[in-house]
Amino acid sequence: MLIELQKQGYQVEVLSHARAILEVDFPEVEAELTEVLKGFKIPVKELIAGGGGEAKGTQRLRNALAERHWPKFHFHVERKINGKTLESQSHEVDHVRELPAGRVALEIEWNNKDPFFDRDLENYKRLHADGAISVGVIITRGSSLHENMRDMVGRFLDENQILSLDGLIQWGYEPTSRQKAAISSLTDRIKDPLTFREAFCRKFVADKFGEATTHWRKLEDRVQRGVGNPCPLLLIGLPDRIVDFT
Repeated sequence: MLIELQKQGYQVEVLSHARAILEVDFPEVEAELTEVLKGFKIPVKELIAGGGGEAKGTQRLRNALAERHWPKFHFHVERKINGKTLESQSHEVDHVRELPAGRVALEIEWNNKDPFFDRDLENYKRLHADGAISVGVIITRGSSLHENMRDMVGRFLDENQILSLDGLIQWGYEPTSRQKAAISSLTDRIKDPLTFREAFCRKFVADKFGEATTHWRKLEDRVQRGVGNPCPLLLIGLPDRIVDFT
């Protein structure tokens, strides 16, 4: 499943017979996701100036999916007995691919708070139980992208010769007052002071891409606990190679 993407470093996990369902009933899905993701890039400048790259990077990914017939979709589910509504629920999914065999739902969790995974997986579970979707897909930051974020931010500082807060501001990124104070406290402390590079990387990544945000390990923890089960799932982790330094 998604072999071409795996060769490019993407993490791929398939659960609850999703592989068989996708290969037999939805062969278009694998081709379309491969086409969209194999060329997906986020300029490193967007990681810094955009505070996480969500606005531009995720928007490009969403647009590419929408162009291939993966629009936003609203599900409205009602349960009635003798014409009386007993329960009514609405679910909104970022992207849904409708095909003759059924529907495949897809959520992108680039950099939200990690409880968004619980929301997505529980939505998928309910929609699958109601026969509204056949497979749920989640795309998030992969392990290499999450774990190497400090190194990539440091490389950006090095390549742009940014050695201080003033240099960062001149480049175009204005840290918050809290960030400035935190960075100064790390560089000015008497015992084991950090360089500006070390202090900024530590503070910026902790603020923007911390452990409590959506990334592969947080998603994996949930599916291992059975969240979303038994909905068939396809999980895709974006690798660090999508960050473009050119």
